[in-house]
Amino acid sequence: MAAAVRTAQEGFPVPEWDAAYWAGSVNYLRTDEAAATVYLPEDRAPRVGEVFRNPDLAWSLEQIAQHGKDAFYKGEIAKKILESMKRHGGLMTEADLAEFSSEFVEPISTTYRDWTVYELPPNVQGLAALEMLNIMETFPLGQKDWGFASTNALHTMIEAKKLAYADLLKHIGDPRKQKLPVATLLSKEWAVERAKQIDVDHAKCDATAGGIAAGNDTTYLSVVDREGNMVSLIQSNYELFGSGIVAPGTGFALHDRGGLFSLDPASPNALAGRKRPLHTIIPAFAQKGDSRVAFGIMGGWNQSQAHAQFIADLVDFKMNIQAALEAPRFSKHSFGGCDVMMENRIPQKVRDELAGKGHKIELKGTFASVVGGGQAVM
Repeated sequence: MAAAVRTAQEGFPVPEWDAAYWAGSVNYLRTDEAAATVYLPEDRAPRVGEVFRNPDLAWSLEQIAQHGKDAFYKGEIAKKILESMKRHGGLMTEADLAEFSSEFVEPISTTYRDWTVYELPPNVQGLAALEMLNIMETFPLGQKDWGFASTNALHTMIEAKKLAYADLLKHIGDPRKQKLPVATLLSKEWAVERAKQIDVDHAKCDATAGGIAAGNDTTYLSVVDREGNMVSLIQSNYELFGSGIVAPGTGFALHDRGGLFSLDPASPNALAGRKRPLHTIIPAFAQKGDSRVAFGIMGGWNQSQAHAQFIADLVDFKMNIQAALEAPRFSKHSFGGCDVMMENRIPQKVRDELAGKGHKIELKGTFASVVGGGQAVM
């Protein structure tokens, strides 16, 4: 932990993106005194290039270095978190923290053409990327009249997205204490039946509704070592500074991913204690023979649909990973309707033809953030 402790103590010059997001969160941070103390030195957001120091975070990291995870879940950090919870009228108890354990899970996967794609299982949205790929596989993407950014390919992928996300929203939540139809939704047979609902001439506007808000602070990285071990890692507080609440003395904001629970008691994602919400963050892998890719693309509900487009770029449209990450994408953050966001790098003629099929295109600029930045290592 020494390098991280040193960075927190000595500080680092604030980069452009961080400074821009930080400046937009000033009023939010001022709603919590401890958050303002940590993140608004001199009562403002740090500017580009200014050195930001966080000695409270250095203390927290030193506690973890000395006492391991117990420092966070049972020790001095836990005490500060629980004191802060009490002050804010929160419901978290000592047992909630002490009894928590992170989990090792088996990834779920599907084949796409001659590749295998791996995603995390529920409670996250990775299943939607795999189901979307299974539906896309029933169409001749990459062949004549189905090339990259063609009307046929884009229409099919947008419609496959709607179907996969509708299934995600209806059937998926935390797998604990409830049985989820993961195997069914991942099956090729299910994809064939779902694909039959795609009208090649008309956009479907009613693939079940219910929009969910999306956070926008996600960080993704992939790393490979000399032996070929790969790490695909993603982290998110949900919103930029999470809940905006900092337990005094800890130097970090508590997240607010509980905002993604449903208040519908019939939903598998219904709000309950000792349960995780359906959420968006999905690191991924893909493999074909000896070739392996660790990849991730950020942006809330953009992630599964961006993963599927990235894989199609590699597999169907024969791009390398750099070209596949840079290729223009569409993104639909809502769960109903015919709206779809699209980069202006997709040809006007194709956008006009898609509009003719009923897609309501919201045009975005070149490399728009709503379609997600990504990283990959092959």
